[in-house]
Amino acid sequence: MEIQADESKDSTREIGFEEEERPFERPLVERVVARPFRETAFATSVKLAYSDTCAMTGLRIINGGGRAEVQAAHIRPVASGGSDSVRNGIALSGTVHWMFDRGLVSIDEDFTILVAKDRLPVSVVRLFREDRKLMVPGRPDIRPHAVHLRYHRENVFKG
Repeated sequence: MEIQADESKDSTREIGFEEEERPFERPLVERVVARPFRETAFATSVKLAYSDTCAMTGLRIINGGGRAEVQAAHIRPVASGGSDSVRNGIALSGTVHWMFDRGLVSIDEDFTILVAKDRLPVSVVRLFREDRKLMVPGRPDIRPHAVHLRYHRENVFKG
């Protein structure tokens, strides 16, 4: 098969890359989504309570822009009636947040980190704090509430 160059185009261009010279214009799509309102104060309060540190790994990662990469996770999910109280939140890294939301990890009443049996590789479990205890705020009035932890263990955790 022979490919012939178009004489009207610069012969130094590679085939299929001409369109890269001009910006791609994406179509704008408008949509209305009904979902529970989430208070930004929740995320701010939870991150502050945990000093921008993942409560399960102990990692405090600050990105190049100076912002913490930790996320505020709801213990009892918003979709299940969970509130935006700081006592229904814990600070988690993105991957640990994902595992927590899917019930692969949870928290016992004494703040021991629970791992779903045979669901996570050993290399992932080693990411958790060595003592396997959740790092909690010093102030008892902003620590995770037992009611929310129990809800997560009984309704989300796959252990």
